[in-house]
Amino acid sequence: MELKLPAPCLVILAGPGAAGKSTWAAEHFAPELIVSSDRLRALVGSGEDDIAASTDAFALLEEVVEQRIGRRLTTVIDTLGLDRERRVRWLAAARDAGMACVAVAFDTPADECRRRNRERAEKRIPADVLTSQLRAWRGVKGELAGEGYDDLLEPAAARVVPTAFVESGAARARQSEAPVGLRFGLQLSSYTHKGPTAEWIREVAGRAEAAGFDAIYVMDHFRQIPQVGRAWEDFLESWTTLGYLAACTTRVRLGTLVSGITYRNVAHLGKIAATLDVLSGGRAVCGVGLAWFEAEHKAYGWTFPSVSERYALLEDALQLLPVLWGPGNKPFHGKVLDVPDTTCYPRPLQEHLPLLVGGSGPRTLRLASRYADAVNVFGDVAAVRERAKQLRKPIELTHLSTTLVGKDGNQLDQLIRTLRPRNVNPEKYAATVNAGTVDDQIGRFRELSEAGVSEVMLSLPDLETVEVVADVISAFRM
Repeated sequence: MELKLPAPCLVILAGPGAAGKSTWAAEHFAPELIVSSDRLRALVGSGEDDIAASTDAFALLEEVVEQRIGRRLTTVIDTLGLDRERRVRWLAAARDAGMACVAVAFDTPADECRRRNRERAEKRIPADVLTSQLRAWRGVKGELAGEGYDDLLEPAAARVVPTAFVESGAARARQSEAPVGLRFGLQLSSYTHKGPTAEWIREVAGRAEAAGFDAIYVMDHFRQIPQVGRAWEDFLESWTTLGYLAACTTRVRLGTLVSGITYRNVAHLGKIAATLDVLSGGRAVCGVGLAWFEAEHKAYGWTFPSVSERYALLEDALQLLPVLWGPGNKPFHGKVLDVPDTTCYPRPLQEHLPLLVGGSGPRTLRLASRYADAVNVFGDVAAVRERAKQLRKPIELTHLSTTLVGKDGNQLDQLIRTLRPRNVNPEKYAATVNAGTVDDQIGRFRELSEAGVSEVMLSLPDLETVEVVADVISAFRM
């Protein structure tokens, strides 16, 4: 079983010489994560076996470890690890920085350590020194369990992952043994591609359908939001884009994630959604939300109502839209909306056009519970469970997250190196985009399903990974 260590993490190696510590570290961690007493001895002395340089090497090691912990960077300390005072000091520093700390015990048989040491071409440890280390190790083994590490591990395949994936291995096994179904949506949030936009979006939609996605969603904004890009980057109007996608696709549902309730006359929004449903053959989803981007309102000359006014408008909209899509033309009189005639022909093809509310606040969840078919939330599994408890009646729970998927650890590391901003360290970027392998993601989505989610919407940092996501989706096909 692969060990999944939470990022950032301090990893303390402990064991006698020739027990395999440096080899294990090099196999499972990038060189820049490993702080090695041998390497530092070579740096301040004449080579890795320059024992006279040990004092200076360890002084430098302590400084490097302190700086890395201070920056909350995963660090693997590759020393003998036999000095309890040092181990406890490193553990305390990790605790102060809010980092996980694990110890890896290399309890290699004494005869094996001696054999390896004899076969070394370089850095051979004097026999009496190795014997002393082996004797000391017997006592250290008993100390490690009581020192308070988050985990005391035996050497095995290991990988540092965002906290969302620490338990994903067990969840992945549950999905394999007792599969559950889950829908997948692709969110398009950026249009900084190369080449003609129409061709690009048609190609992406076709690839998404082929990969097994159940839906395609677009953000409803009129310029790019600061969380994603710059205001002057190309950004398509949402409902027009969905109309184009209706002609480019045959199966996926289409919707906004989500339409700000202040952006359009609500009755007009209902007409737009009904038209999309007709032209798509009954595949529309109407997502609505409170609207939050004040700068966008100011740029377009719109008023930006207070939170309470927007909530009143959202509550009226959630009641008005089904009336528009239903039979007849009866008037609607709400708290702030007054629509004398709700004529809307042609009616949507779906008997019930789904209403999805975006947001996780208590008041939003109450409105969604009362009027909507689904509510879209963010956050980790624990946050999702908490949102589910706040729903007053059972409705569908959907979940949006930025998701980076690699076929395996090597491809994932390459994607992280390529995509991360230069001023963001790889682990922080990986956590921000929920970077994980196919198996990692299967486990994460299984956990979200167990928390009550029926559909996950993915915003992919690299749309070239659409086909890789197909392997994740296939694990949830019943």
